[in-house]
Amino acid sequence: MRAMILAAGLGTRMRPLTLTMPKPLLPVAGKPLIEYHIERLVAAGVTEIVINHAWLGEQLERCIGDGQRFGAVVHWSAETEPLETGGGIFKALPLLSKDGEPFLLVNGDLFTNYPLVQLVNRTLEPQSLAHLVMVTNPEHNPDGDFQLQLGRVKEQGDAKLTFSGLSLISPQLFDGCSAGKFPLAPLLRKAMQTGQISGEHFLGYWRDIGTPERLQDVSEDIAKGWVDGIE
Repeated sequence: MRAMILAAGLGTRMRPLTLTMPKPLLPVAGKPLIEYHIERLVAAGVTEIVINHAWLGEQLERCIGDGQRFGAVVHWSAETEPLETGGGIFKALPLLSKDGEPFLLVNGDLFTNYPLVQLVNRTLEPQSLAHLVMVTNPEHNPDGDFQLQLGRVKEQGDAKLTFSGLSLISPQLFDGCSAGKFPLAPLLRKAMQTGQISGEHFLGYWRDIGTPERLQDVSEDIAKGWVDGIE
């Protein structure tokens, strides 16, 4: 299985920190955020990793290189302008899937101790186009995103959960798409309408690192020993 780390965002909510550094390189407890993702993917058995970039992407390439020091092979998907989540994945599909097999998708601005090997070992059901890891709603997203009901993710419903940014994606989700800038969410919502998205509720540590304050909070949590299973 291959994986993609989404790292092409502008990081506007993290300014001024991201004026001179891409968000995935911001330090969390003294280590660039993106290195946690790479190390945890490798530990889960994923050694072919695609990373997209746009804003200050040359810094990412200089820091990570070809991935050899992590025991991985890193493929870069450079975007001259941010293509949003869907467009970025679509551009990288030739690097992600050779025979239509699913790939693991990781938002570059999350931090979690979710056991990635669970996604690596998961087999998508024949009718499924994606499997989403959902989490309890954080303070900054109190209404949630989607409902999880009997293992299926639905767009509407009560007691919604938040999409964590971790997922297993079938390239067939992008059938009919064209190159260019477009979001991922509408593709997921369309597939939800036909019951083609499965999901699970993860109760462990998860944070969306969307502001400098949350970045500091995660670093402090690690320093206090509150986050297990991230090495």
